[in-house]
Amino acid sequence: MLRKLYAWTLSLAGRKAAEVWLALIAFVESSVFLVPADVLFLPMALARPERAYRYALIATTASVAGGIAGWFLGYYAYETLAKPVLAFYGKLETFETLKSHVTEGQLNLLLVTSGLAHLPPIKVVTILAGVVRVELWHFVLSAIVARGLRFYLLAFLLRRYGAPIQAFIEKRLGLILAGVAVGLVALYVAYRVLAG
Repeated sequence: MLRKLYAWTLSLAGRKAAEVWLALIAFVESSVFLVPADVLFLPMALARPERAYRYALIATTASVAGGIAGWFLGYYAYETLAKPVLAFYGKLETFETLKSHVTEGQLNLLLVTSGLAHLPPIKVVTILAGVVRVELWHFVLSAIVARGLRFYLLAFLLRRYGAPIQAFIEKRLGLILAGVAVGLVALYVAYRVLAG
């Protein structure tokens, strides 16, 4: 099923309404959808590199809006809507563990790592942020930074290096962004230690 879903998402890149599909996929990915928006973003940016930053803006904006929807799901409708979505994807147990043990500092790190590298999946963290009552403005700011960094970094790489980097990105994107996320986590920890 996942391969069919991936192939279908990839096929949307060649359609006239690709930008609309990109916005829709980026939106639902942040709250309920399984396939990341990168699957659509990458071929679109490769086909029209002059529009890569435009696509990054669309993906970032829609992803943040979808994250806000996930936050509202967690905040207002955890039992009725969010819990069944998490159970459907097999993420409910992970979610419940996170919910019962996460501190504010850890949640700040999760907002960054999930936005950059899907560690853990972004839909889990957006719903979690609502459930544990993270301030909405803080959540939105974190989402803009993390998701914007992800999509604009991809746009930069694709504009600069074009098709030769696509295979590298597709195979190693998770590692690259995980490395960036680890670097940001290390900076955060260093700041907390130095601050007291």
